[in-house]
Amino acid sequence: KNKNKRSQMRKLSIAGIQQISRYLLMPVVLLLITVSAAKAYNSPFEQSDSVAIQGRWDITIDIAGKMYPSWLEIRHSGLRMLVGQFVGIGGSARPISRVNLVNGKMSFSIPPQWEPEDHDLSVEGTLQGDSLTGSMTFSNGNTYNWTGKRAPVLRRKSEPVWGKPIHLFDGTNLKSWHATGENQWKAESGIMRSPHSGSNLVTNETFKDFKLHIEFRYPKESNSGVYLRGRYEVQVIDSKDLEPSSVLFGGIYGFLTPSEMVAKAPGEWQTYDITLVGRMVTVVANGKTIICNQEIPGITGGAIDSNEGEPGPIYLQGDHGPVDYRNIIITPAK
Repeated sequence: KNKNKRSQMRKLSIAGIQQISRYLLMPVVLLLITVSAAKAYNSPFEQSDSVAIQGRWDITIDIAGKMYPSWLEIRHSGLRMLVGQFVGIGGSARPISRVNLVNGKMSFSIPPQWEPEDHDLSVEGTLQGDSLTGSMTFSNGNTYNWTGKRAPVLRRKSEPVWGKPIHLFDGTNLKSWHATGENQWKAESGIMRSPHSGSNLVTNETFKDFKLHIEFRYPKESNSGVYLRGRYEVQVIDSKDLEPSSVLFGGIYGFLTPSEMVAKAPGEWQTYDITLVGRMVTVVANGKTIICNQEIPGITGGAIDSNEGEPGPIYLQGDHGPVDYRNIIITPAK
């Protein structure tokens, strides 16, 4: 009996050791599989470029000697993939389902957005030190060169100290502003008015961090926008009773969605109180906080440039329909 018991105990011990060994070996096997798969797909396990190329990039596109802003973000997804998002000269941020990286050369393509053509936008570029250079083929088949620099973090180390409020519009003239083309804007009875689609209107002065109060109204189905530093659009658009969206009233175009829709009916005066510190923005619309201290990732379509580290103007969109503005007061940080 004792001999049988010892034999049974020995079998149990061997089985236990085998079971423990399986549990100990499993993480090692999984790691080997992960590394092998990663190598097969040129992931960060194999190429340091796939780490270096990640992040946000402020892009400038050279079109016949004229410079246009754009923006790109590349980030890691899962075991081995790079994905991202892209902002072109116009339109909103578009997702990139896969960023290819082969022998240090990056490429991706995305379907058209507002372009009338059916062809994808194709982008390729090469990492050179801390910059990107490449070419971009638009949906119409035209190819242009571009350069990219790392977007600044814009993280402030202390709370702002606010200066004195500045009235950007005195109700009688537009001397503090200039149009980007033929001017259709005019000052009438304390109102800055764009009676029809035309040029955008830009402040002569530039700003870094600030608080902005601005009042506006628009007719049915009209559309405008307030660009912060000339680069980040807060949407002004007929949106009453619609679901909140980053491309509707109060949204940071294509990036940040308001917590609720507070737009009034067309023809009514409405207000924005906006605070921008670094990349962090708060939007109070018609007395309600709809975006609270959220980060703006990058420039929005229609930006004046992609130089995010520099001060910029306030600019009002005037090319999407009639709109009126008044009581435009900015309080810059010292």
